[in-house]
Amino acid sequence: MSRIASIVKYTAVASALAACALGSAQASEKITLMVGGISKIAYLPAKLTENLGYFKDEGLDVQLLSEPAGVNAENEMLAGAVQGVVGFYDHSIDLQAKGKEVESVVQFCQVPGEVEIVASKQADKIKSPADFKGKTLGVTGLGSSTDFLTQYMAYKAGLKHGDYSILPVGGGNTFIAAIQQNRIDAGMTTDPTATQLVARGEGKVLIDMRNPESTAKVLGGLYPASSLYMPNAWVSSHKADVQKLVNAFVKTMKFIHTHSAEEIADKMPKDYYGGDKAMYVKALTASLPAFTADGRMPKDGPATVLQVLATFKPQVKAAHIDLSKTYTTAFVDAAK
Repeated sequence: MSRIASIVKYTAVASALAACALGSAQASEKITLMVGGISKIAYLPAKLTENLGYFKDEGLDVQLLSEPAGVNAENEMLAGAVQGVVGFYDHSIDLQAKGKEVESVVQFCQVPGEVEIVASKQADKIKSPADFKGKTLGVTGLGSSTDFLTQYMAYKAGLKHGDYSILPVGGGNTFIAAIQQNRIDAGMTTDPTATQLVARGEGKVLIDMRNPESTAKVLGGLYPASSLYMPNAWVSSHKADVQKLVNAFVKTMKFIHTHSAEEIADKMPKDYYGGDKAMYVKALTASLPAFTADGRMPKDGPATVLQVLATFKPQVKAAHIDLSKTYTTAFVDAAK
């Protein structure tokens, strides 16, 4: 065989191999993730990763869906309708107490990013969780993380379940409407909703869990919240796909920590601004301290979450929770 013929043959083989590799990446099964309120700043990494093109860079076909409450997103995953949930890590512990194993594979927030907002009309009557007695408190959904945290604050203030009412009102516009229509006296929500209510004079901040310092005062330490959690069995059988997902999300966390709130906002859909980009940037600035730098689980975070849940959830308190099965750092450690 001539030298030219050899080169031609080698080039053809190399091209075929490259085509096969590309076809393999494109043939990767679609991964559907349910987000517990996709426009919430606490869950911003999901849409930001998509918009930055990091999923595609990893050869992934990812579909993002949205549910207004994390508990609904969780139910979709348990039913097998989606492969994972962008939601609060505390669901991993709560579900283990119910005999179901799911784990956080990458951690977005080291604190809840939640704010307890009091309706301005009630601000002179509600000055601490002890004043929740006789009041109606809004949460995104029953069994959601906002429900968990509300119950914990009330319990620590010496209140029993019957001393106050919990009303599921969702997030965003439905939460705002509940405040405006006097359906709730106070409630727990994230940005940009919290900043919108304060800016409009319709709500006042009672408890702020958007940064580590204020969260530690309320919950006793870091409370890892927003994450990507998935069934342990699916993670074990799809390690390559999970690694690609985590690679993409770790890049996003690094992007968040190397860009301004204004630059991050520019990458988000304009309808997330609620018609006021300056307000959205202000809300994002207030929430940036909540995000992890690299997707890693805070060292003592899981223990804090377990302690909080066991305080008011008898099922969690009675269970022998194995925290090592509620999260993994293996994929973050191997992220490229």
